[in-house]
Amino acid sequence: MVKVLILGVTLQQRMSETELDLDVERPMAIKALLDSHPDQLAALAPFVERGELLVTVNRKVGSIDSLVRDGDVLKIAHQSRASYDGTTDIPT
Repeated sequence: MVKVLILGVTLQQRMSETELDLDVERPMAIKALLDSHPDQLAALAPFVERGELLVTVNRKVGSIDSLVRDGDVLKIAHQSRASYDGTTDIPT
């Protein structure tokens, strides 16, 4: 089981639950984990497509391609592209 914690107002407003326990049979990429649980995690899809998720696995910064295993803690937060790479203007 992987414990998934959804952090930050942007994501929490779109999710029905912000703390989930998801079964995993084998190590898998975070993207595959999200895709394999559409009922619980479909609201995150637009953020995945835009590359706007910041993830940590067991308190280590990862990417959408990082592996999660049984017993891991996955934290997911919103990271606007505008705030870290300057590709989008930040409204003032």
